[in-house]
Amino acid sequence: MSVDIFGVDGSPSSSVLTLLGITLLSVAPALLLMMTSFTKIFVVLALARNALSLPSIPPNQVLAGLSLFLSLFIMWPVLTDINQIAVQPYIDGTLTFTQAVDVGQNPLREWLLLYTREEDIALMTRASDQPNPDDPASVPMYTLIPAFMISELRAAFIIGFVIFIPFLVIDLVVASALMAMGMMMLPPVMISLPFKILLFILVDGWGLIIRSLIESYGGTG
Repeated sequence: MSVDIFGVDGSPSSSVLTLLGITLLSVAPALLLMMTSFTKIFVVLALARNALSLPSIPPNQVLAGLSLFLSLFIMWPVLTDINQIAVQPYIDGTLTFTQAVDVGQNPLREWLLLYTREEDIALMTRASDQPNPDDPASVPMYTLIPAFMISELRAAFIIGFVIFIPFLVIDLVVASALMAMGMMMLPPVMISLPFKILLFILVDGWGLIIRSLIESYGGTG
């Protein structure tokens, strides 16, 4: 039994494309977490949910779905570039697999560098006992990817801190009012929750958060 690697005009056969597709699907969750805006968006949405004192509403599935589609929206220009300069030429047979990987990682590398702090790159470079890179283009991916994730988590926690402040003020005001009225046995969260939800609705909280997240990546990537 044999499998044809090449199809017509030197392009990869359907068997090879199917194998590559299955492989890509198997590693897609890891790629989604490590090299896209998914982690930052999900963490910010989860922190906003906790700030509202709603630990399970919306459920994680809803937050993950929203984070996924927002990530696709933000990453679409990068994915389009990769498809045009690497995927389609490889399918047409004008590039080998190795050449397609080398060419295709350039748009992703540029995007990762754009949203990675130099301090985090330096941290991972020192941790790996590697010399300082001469320029951003020479930063290896095994250094750039964890540095990008650290930068994303830092940015997500900064945004989460800002989101928490107004709701913390509501909790303090409600707790002080209950103590002044001698109602110390009544949980403050039970009273403050409707006010938090009302404030979130009045300021269009979801819209503000999503718009801020998209704008933090320069609009659409």
